Amino acid sequence: MAAGYAEILRTRHAARLLTGTLVGRLPNATAAIAIVLFVRAEGGSYSLAGALAAVYGVANAAGQPLLGRLVDLHGQPRVQLPAAVLSALAMAVFAFSGTEAPALSYAAVAAAGLFTPPLEGGLRALWPSVLRREDQVHTAYAMDAVAQEVMFTVGPLLVTLCVSLWSAQAALLVLNVVGVLGALSVVLSPPSRAWRSAPREAHWLGALRSPGLLALLAAFLFVGVALGSITVAAVSYADDRGGDAVYGWLLAALGLGALVGGVGYGARQWAGAPERRLRVLVALLAVCYLPPTLMPGPVAMTALTALAGVFLAPAIACAFVIVDRHAPRGTVTEAFSWLVTTFTVGASVGTGLAGPVVERGGALWGFAVPSAAGAVSLLVLLATGRVLAAPARTAVVAASSENDPNRAAEPRFSSGDRA
Repeated sequence: MAAGYAEILRTRHAARLLTGTLVGRLPNATAAIAIVLFVRAEGGSYSLAGALAAVYGVANAAGQPLLGRLVDLHGQPRVQLPAAVLSALAMAVFAFSGTEAPALSYAAVAAAGLFTPPLEGGLRALWPSVLRREDQVHTAYAMDAVAQEVMFTVGPLLVTLCVSLWSAQAALLVLNVVGVLGALSVVLSPPSRAWRSAPREAHWLGALRSPGLLALLAAFLFVGVALGSITVAAVSYADDRGGDAVYGWLLAALGLGALVGGVGYGARQWAGAPERRLRVLVALLAVCYLPPTLMPGPVAMTALTALAGVFLAPAIACAFVIVDRHAPRGTVTEAFSWLVTTFTVGASVGTGLAGPVVERGGALWGFAVPSAAGAVSLLVLLATGRVLAAPARTAVVAASSENDPNRAAEPRFSSGDRA
């Protein structure tokens, strides 16, 4: 797999697109942490911090598929860069206004979330046009999931570093400026400027007319709840055991665990349908969320948090292939954006739910939420197994794609392909 990653990164434009997308997504990836730390620095409560992070997440969830559909219709540069600038400006308003005017704070974080550019879905739409071969595209999906975990490992440390060197306000501002630069690097690249979505059937539901995609999104809503609730529970734990530094290490450990799991998952070929494999991965994810409820000291807790993240990246990488199998033709960016949206909504619900849980029952009960959410996700996958087993494509679509010059933008893979 290392050789496969190296081959992809040597492909023209691939390293630039991957790096630019990861850097461009830093503001979104660190928003919940940065908002929580900023609100706490301003003297706000856990409930306010969780609520503002939740508002950001819900607005982001609403904006991703809408912007993704616009990307499918009008191309990437016309949508991605203006959205990144508007999102950064809104977060700057929040950083300078503070929490003294709650209405303005809520409006600013909502705008920042709403205009977050769909870079993640855009990258997955670009891979086929850059790499061309199906085996390389699947390797890129796995590499993408691993690279995300590098970002989620480094992101919390960057936030805490900015807070320690300057302030929580500076962390918000710096990360959003960096994010705009990342988006700029992507949209100025030749593949992004040249990419066009395949022709699509006009339908107001867009990608959501696929039953299989809906089933996957329902399951990943609760995976997002699990991840989001850890953010707040870890703050409560760290407040009594070392403060912001411990919090940063816990979140970094979660990302590191997912990184290790993603590398291991991508190191081999996987036979069988990815839908069945996803059920196993989500079950293991739910089980590994249980150990942090033991509430040991910071060092042991960091190790247990890393364990909790091990099966996250494999589950996400597997979901990428399932999205491609079930996305209706011409909705590739929108479909991937719906996965991002659902995950974000779940994370926002998790942060909003964990705030009151932590205030009433402490960090112990906060850490109990992720495992329960993982169990619900597994139940959803089991209940919708028959729907997920029927990919949303027909022989007519497959035949027509052979004559479509844009078919490379939306590859269709068999169930035995690499995830």
